Amino acid sequence: MKRLLARLHLTHPGHFVSGLTIWGTWFVAVYGGLSVACAVVPPDPGLGALTSINASLLIVSAITAACLVALSLGCFAAAREHVGRQHFNALVSAWLYAFSAVAVVFVALPIIGVPPCL
Repeated sequence: MKRLLARLHLTHPGHFVSGLTIWGTWFVAVYGGLSVACAVVPPDPGLGALTSINASLLIVSAITAACLVALSLGCFAAAREHVGRQHFNALVSAWLYAFSAVAVVFVALPIIGVPPCL
């Protein structure tokens, strides 16, 4: 894992937009997938929130949040190893990844208790 994070060049300014891009892609995929799943195979309303649709959305959300947290921690580690502009780039990227991970968790919380196809 450490070698993978090293190959990502976590001090590159391109990481400024990566976290929010990952969040946006996750958002479109989850809610687009939810809409398609509800149109194609709507679950029984009596099941409430305990459906395969919600389970799959939670799995995708957990994987996305975990990846964003890993990238955030990697950027924090890169910020400790560098000085100057590279330190700044890594630190800003780390906070943007962390913010994106919190956004994924916050937006995914209703999946736990709300039936999918109301």
